[in-house]
Amino acid sequence: MIEKQKIQGLIEEYIKGKELFLVSVKVSSANRIIVLADKKDGITIDECAAIHRHIENGLNRDVEDFELQVSSPGLDLPFSVIEQYLKNEGKKVEVVDNDGTKYTGKLKNVTPGGFELETEIKTKGKAPELKDISFNFEQIKSTRIILTIK
Repeated sequence: MIEKQKIQGLIEEYIKGKELFLVSVKVSSANRIIVLADKKDGITIDECAAIHRHIENGLNRDVEDFELQVSSPGLDLPFSVIEQYLKNEGKKVEVVDNDGTKYTGKLKNVTPGGFELETEIKTKGKAPELKDISFNFEQIKSTRIILTIK
């Protein structure tokens, strides 16, 4: 079986000095390798293909056969690295905390320790007011982008 660390090393070697960042690497027992990468303004198909070629050149099919897929994380997957939070700062997200409580609002002030969520608080008989809620990353079960149609 191909080791996940080897794939991560090849990717880190390729993306060093580029605006790209690694989101995740999965390697199954059947050597099915799935790499998710991105960058602040969105990864292109050509960039995914270049990462694919770099990984493929670093592995030997004569030793072990493998299936390789390189893509962006997509909009339906929850965030898994801080770079995704930074990329989506200012956008509307859904946050689920470890207790299962859902919050929606605008992602703000992302730091290495956490972020703020600007959300509307509705009180019966009053106009909704905006409030910032602070979260540490340890408090979060998942965060996803909310697509809005304009």
